[in-house]
Amino acid sequence: MKSAFNPFEMAQAQFDKSADILGLDPPTRDLLRFPLREYHFAIPVKMDDGVVKVFRGFRVQHNDARGPSKGGIRFHPQETVDTVRALAMWMTWKCAVVDIPLGGAKGGVICDPHNLSAREQEGICRGWVRQVARNVGPVQDVPAPDVMTTPQHMLWMLDEWELIHGGKGPGFITGKPVGMGGSLGRTEATGYGVVYTLREALKRLNLDVTKTKAAVQGFGNVSQYAVRLYQKLGGRVVCVSSWDQGDQTSYTFRKLDGVDPDALLGITDKFGGIDKKKAAQLGYEVLPGEAWIEQDVDILMPSALENQVTGESAKKIKDRVKVVAEGANGPTTPEADRILQERGIFVIPDFLANAGGVTCSYFEQVQCNMNYYWEQDEVLAKLDTKMTSAFRAVADLAASRKLYMRDAAYVIAVSRVAKACRDRGWV
Repeated sequence: MKSAFNPFEMAQAQFDKSADILGLDPPTRDLLRFPLREYHFAIPVKMDDGVVKVFRGFRVQHNDARGPSKGGIRFHPQETVDTVRALAMWMTWKCAVVDIPLGGAKGGVICDPHNLSAREQEGICRGWVRQVARNVGPVQDVPAPDVMTTPQHMLWMLDEWELIHGGKGPGFITGKPVGMGGSLGRTEATGYGVVYTLREALKRLNLDVTKTKAAVQGFGNVSQYAVRLYQKLGGRVVCVSSWDQGDQTSYTFRKLDGVDPDALLGITDKFGGIDKKKAAQLGYEVLPGEAWIEQDVDILMPSALENQVTGESAKKIKDRVKVVAEGANGPTTPEADRILQERGIFVIPDFLANAGGVTCSYFEQVQCNMNYYWEQDEVLAKLDTKMTSAFRAVADLAASRKLYMRDAAYVIAVSRVAKACRDRGWV
């Protein structure tokens, strides 16, 4: 991530544009432009060598007018509070655009799990909860996994929260292991949600999915399941990219006759890093990390980190590209948006495309609070219904008002949150 890039400023610029379209009054604009509250704290952890190391943690609650705050917790060595602020804001719009009764939050810890033992990671998880235990919970703020956090991390956090509060509260956190309050279908949810919206976009564009090709950035959870479902529908993925921890850079792995996600998964570490030598043995071309965006395909799926489709990299997009489906949060900068809009490329914006994860987290929360769990087919059917309905509402508004898809999604989401704030008498 370039040091000059500030994701929170980007999130605010996107909000400002929608606020102008809506003609939002100044108090509502001021309220929604910043988080309602933030927590910054220290997490002391005794390391395996006996030395105590202090990690920095965050929790940002952007808005909870529509329901308890909801949002993941990232472990990342380059984590910044501005990244967390941006992600919390995007979570508010994400919950609103798919019309689930939750607000937006996000958390993070500045650390690198690659270099931490399981016991040290557990110490960070429990320490994070201890610092905000009074400010999070099933009716206040419900965390979830995000970059470099897992169901195991969530279970440690749940256990600590329950120890502090003296009872069982599985609805406190989502993304838990199945059998410990987790929901079937949650693992697939974000990637599947991307493809459900992509399927609807292709229908609008009169494109036969079986005749399309896609290039995907990333090979984490979102990418893996998006690739699987898209290829199940008959499309072909020609490349994925991944971060190489050893080389501290990313690579693109291309196979023009189609990527096999299961074979790649067999040579991938737990953080999504693909073994270059073994990939080459399987017939993959190993290209520079940014090569995914230059492929001659119909669909691009940025599914890794923010700030990946920039004003510079957008110029490398081939004329054949018809759709950009954003599996990641904030992958496209406002400058790149202008280029994509001018070129008539159909963009499925991040907080709509990747809302499958939070939607299924909401389903998990509902199941935990009822203490009754659904079968996988039921979860995925409900997810498909929610994602399809949300996509159609955004696409219909974009068509009727001649708006860019991102602007249409913002108009729907921001108007819903603004109404909740006004109805509560906050503004």
